[in-house]
Amino acid sequence: MITKSPTPALAIEGLNAWYGESHILHGVDLSVNRGEVVTLLGRNGAGRTTTLRAIMGLTGTRRGSIRIDGHETINQPTHRIARYGVGYCPEERAIFASLSCEENLKLPPQMIRHADGMVSAGMTEAEIYDMFPNLRERRHSQGTKLSGGEQQMLAMARILRTGVNLLLLDEISEGLAPAIVQGLARMILTLKRKGYTIVMVEQNFRFAAPLADRFLVMEHGRIVERFSAHELPQRMPILHELLGV
Repeated sequence: MITKSPTPALAIEGLNAWYGESHILHGVDLSVNRGEVVTLLGRNGAGRTTTLRAIMGLTGTRRGSIRIDGHETINQPTHRIARYGVGYCPEERAIFASLSCEENLKLPPQMIRHADGMVSAGMTEAEIYDMFPNLRERRHSQGTKLSGGEQQMLAMARILRTGVNLLLLDEISEGLAPAIVQGLARMILTLKRKGYTIVMVEQNFRFAAPLADRFLVMEHGRIVERFSAHELPQRMPILHELLGV
């Protein structure tokens, strides 16, 4: 179980980000408390994925403030940002296709040393296999022979092996069978109970709606709506207008 802290797990103020000369984010402000699940909603091109990538230092120029557990990271490189206990699961999954499922799980370092000196041990292989029974059955299978859903599970499992406590998840349900999507939903709820902090980008509103504590709607590189899970029924007309859900 991850310890709660009064300091936000993630606090972003006035974030602007560019890819080359293209100005994508225009003053993003958001705060995520430890143990929260927050979903970024918006149409394609709204800036949701760029927000996750900017947190990890994977965009071009960044200006503003990004604090992880109170530590300013706006000018830090990606490998240092990761040491604050941040794990990013991109849409393309990024597993080692030539290695077996088990070899993929053995490869990541099993603990992260945070800037405050604290060390977080990652999940054991046994814990991973309890959370993802499919991976136990396919542990000797090469990455290229795993289904899309199994590859997504493996991508998540590799991150959890490292000892992260803040997860950035980009469209993890996209293109997957309903049974696999249900399994990913159970995984997120399990991680939430364990105290992990999760920021999700999701196009699949039906998947995201029961999982999130709060929703942020992005449009043209800005957050234009914010509401909590209990406000969702009243906000559905706005979501229909902004997202077409």
